[in-house]
Amino acid sequence: MKDLIEYIAKALVDNPEQVKVTEIEGERTSVVELSVAKEDLGKIIGKQGRTARALRTILTAASTKLKKRSVLEIIE
Repeated sequence: MKDLIEYIAKALVDNPEQVKVTEIEGERTSVVELSVAKEDLGKIIGKQGRTARALRTILTAASTKLKKRSVLEIIE
């Protein structure tokens, strides 16, 4: 999950070297934290949160296939 979000985020932003993704795993749920440069935050969130919603949808679909639950947190 971590690699998937990192790959997509690096493709979206202007400063891919500042993309940091950490994954905190629990028994059934894992939290994926995405941190980007301050000027790239708008590109990750998108208009009315559409890009962030799409990232969460992709993450949910991929984690459902693995029979887990994943949550995406975007860190400012």
